Amino acid sequence: MRRPSAPRLRDRARALLHLDDPPAAIARALAVGVFISCTPLLGLQTILAILIATIFRLNRAATVTGVWLNLPWFAPFVYGGALKVGAALVPDPYGVREAWLTYVVEHPTRLSWSQILVLLHEVSVPLLVGSAVIGAAAALATYVVAFGIIWARRTRRSAS
Repeated sequence: MRRPSAPRLRDRARALLHLDDPPAAIARALAVGVFISCTPLLGLQTILAILIATIFRLNRAATVTGVWLNLPWFAPFVYGGALKVGAALVPDPYGVREAWLTYVVEHPTRLSWSQILVLLHEVSVPLLVGSAVIGAAAALATYVVAFGIIWARRTRRSAS
C-alpha cells in the first residue's frame, strides 16, 4: 500500500498554471524562488522564500516552488559554477584560496575543523558573489520561460 506523500514538484508546477494571479506576478515569484535556491543557505531556503514572499507580497506557493526547482542533484553543479564565477570576480592576489582548494582536493581526509573554518572563510565571499550572479541569471531565465508558458496557456484557454 502506497503512503500518501507530499505533492510532487511536477504537481506543484502544474498548480502554478491555475493560480489566479497575473502571469507576470506568478513568474516573478517563481524567479525569486529560483534566485533563493541558488544561495548557499541550505536548510533555510524554504523559510527564506516564505519570508521574502510575505514581505514583498509575492505568491508564496510560486516562490517556494521556485526554491524547490533546484533539486539536490543539481546543487553540486550550481555551487561549483557559483564558486568558479565568484573566484573569477573576487580577486585572490596571494593565491590563498587556490592553495586551500588544492590542499582539499589532494588531502580531503586530513582536514581539521579549524582548517575547514579557514577554508570556509576563504571561499565564502566568492561563493556568495558567484551564487548571486548564477541566481540572477537563473531567475531571469525562469521569469522569461514561466511568463511565456503561463501567458500562452491562458491565451489559449481564453480563446477556446
